[in-house]
Amino acid sequence: MVLAAGLGTRMRPLTEARPKPLLPLAGHTLLEHALDRIEDAGIGNVVVNAHWFPDLIEEVCATRTHPPTVLREETALETGGGVKNALPLLGTQPFLVVNGDAFWLDGPVPTIQRLAGRFDPEQMDALLLMVRSAQVDAEVGNGDFLLDPLGHVRWPKEKEVAPYVFGGLQVVHPRLLDGSTEGPFSMRQPWARAMEAGRLFGLVHDGAWFHLSRPIDLRRAEVALATGLTRVLF
Repeated sequence: MVLAAGLGTRMRPLTEARPKPLLPLAGHTLLEHALDRIEDAGIGNVVVNAHWFPDLIEEVCATRTHPPTVLREETALETGGGVKNALPLLGTQPFLVVNGDAFWLDGPVPTIQRLAGRFDPEQMDALLLMVRSAQVDAEVGNGDFLLDPLGHVRWPKEKEVAPYVFGGLQVVHPRLLDGSTEGPFSMRQPWARAMEAGRLFGLVHDGAWFHLSRPIDLRRAEVALATGLTRVLF
């Protein structure tokens, strides 16, 4: 599933007339980059949710060789609500969730393949891609997560600096959403339950990754890709 229903408020004015996943980077939209990686991984059943300018999302998806299913949300359901709403289309097995504004370059092994190979449904309800905060050329605050030696994920305590940020990709078992409320909610809610049960894990990214929150971040990414700077940094 690709999450493409957000309003992209921090990207304004670029998102005043288009959804954030349709912003261009390196010759293609962010959504097209994500769908290309998903297709390369051999994933055939793909769902894209849409809320802000859904017609534009549908137009882009319709041009694909294997068009994904576009699920319109009349009310924005946020990340968790969007995934739960799509469960009937995603099946009963673990599935990949990609943020529509995620942009990454693979390391030696394709990132989606690494996540799939690491996911253990016996131990995990979700496996999140982690990016080292120190490698992000953008403002990431105090970071998002910490990892223990076994890969268990936890949030930082007050005044604690977290060395990792969420990379916008995760493998999810449908049971992660068990007990979730109806309507809009963040993935932080089911993550918190999995974290408490010791079933939320992280995998550290071994390639390049770009934090695309504000227009300046998009410009920095364009320059880095055009100049080959990513080969130096990663």
